[in-house]
Amino acid sequence: MEFTQLELDTWITGLVLSFTRVAALLIAAPLFGARTVPVRIRISLALVITLMVQPLLPPVPPLDMLSLQMALAVGRELLVGAMAGFILQLVFAALAIAGETVALGMGLGFASLVDPDKGVQVPVVGQVFVILATLLFLAMDGHLALLSFLVLSFTGLPIGGGVSAENFAAIAGWGSVMFGHAIMIALPAVGALLLANISMGVVTRAAPQLNIFAVGFPMTLMLGFFLLYFTIDALGARFAELLGEGFAMIGWLLGV
Repeated sequence: MEFTQLELDTWITGLVLSFTRVAALLIAAPLFGARTVPVRIRISLALVITLMVQPLLPPVPPLDMLSLQMALAVGRELLVGAMAGFILQLVFAALAIAGETVALGMGLGFASLVDPDKGVQVPVVGQVFVILATLLFLAMDGHLALLSFLVLSFTGLPIGGGVSAENFAAIAGWGSVMFGHAIMIALPAVGALLLANISMGVVTRAAPQLNIFAVGFPMTLMLGFFLLYFTIDALGARFAELLGEGFAMIGWLLGV
């Protein structure tokens, strides 16, 4: 069996560009791109997925590996994969913001742990929400859905296609969805804690000799844990709705 130089150039171009898109998405997406996942594992997974999608690729124009056109094409594929992964990062960030808001209201804002995904200090409640979101993401087969969107993207958004400014504007606008869902998750607990703080202020005004710090902090802390029980109970439905909107946005970006 013999191959011409044009066929080899076409195959190598398709392999490099598809690997770039897959690797960018796996690095940017949560769970796959966590710091706890070794780089060797991520590269191996990206290479396996790339080899699997090669028969599904539409015809790819051959490009010189050292040309400016090839560099621009690699940059476009990096943007496509990173944008899809960034949308899922915003989904998980909504849970982290909601947990941090609740933690500040109940007096646990000072209690922080290192987030193994990002390597930064985050409130304990926010970390609990992110862990629950990760478990829900796996239970709902979100990782399989993400890989399915990735494979279908090579048909909906062929290699070599451009990235318009409309895509970046849509991602920036989708940030409001993240904050909206974060507020909706944290609002019941934050509202109840606000009423508790107002009540303690009235009590302190009526009885100035009462030590507000000795009484108010344990009360808000206990009330916060009580509210967290009901907040976590309703977290699944809210996260499923947010994840559905996130995948809808990813499908629009990837042309699926």
